[in-house]
Amino acid sequence: MNWEQACTEPHLKNLPFKIELNQWGQIVMSPVKLRHSIFQGKILRLLYKLLDKGEAIPECAIRTKNGTKVADVAWISAQRLEAVKYESECSVAPEICAEVMSASNTDEEMAEKRALYFEAGASEVWICDEQGNMAFYNRERELETSLLVSDFPKEIDCP
Repeated sequence: MNWEQACTEPHLKNLPFKIELNQWGQIVMSPVKLRHSIFQGKILRLLYKLLDKGEAIPECAIRTKNGTKVADVAWISAQRLEAVKYESECSVAPEICAEVMSASNTDEEMAEKRALYFEAGASEVWICDEQGNMAFYNRERELETSLLVSDFPKEIDCP
């Protein structure tokens, strides 16, 4: 199965979980808790507050060599958005891809996603842990702060 087929498959329209595709075209489902969604919303709002150009996108589908991965939050420049806006999945990753970790996620899984997003063209990958602590990465290393959004907080509060 490819992403276009997954998007048009009637049986998949009302699933309560986020889905991704692995490298074999198999569906991977990831249930999330409310706290996960709250962190997604806060990251989205902060991106719009701190950046004045481009778009913040929830649940952004990105084509990778290991199937379609879905970043919890992404930020894409107007120029890059123009190139991908009619695609079912981004053929080029947004500049920022952010993942919010759930209890089921592992550090190894996040390291693999970071590598896949960078290979697809991301400039930075952000990881928000279950306590709201942010980690920022570029292709070379973990960063003290984001180079693209230097005012982004290192910790996000969640009620």
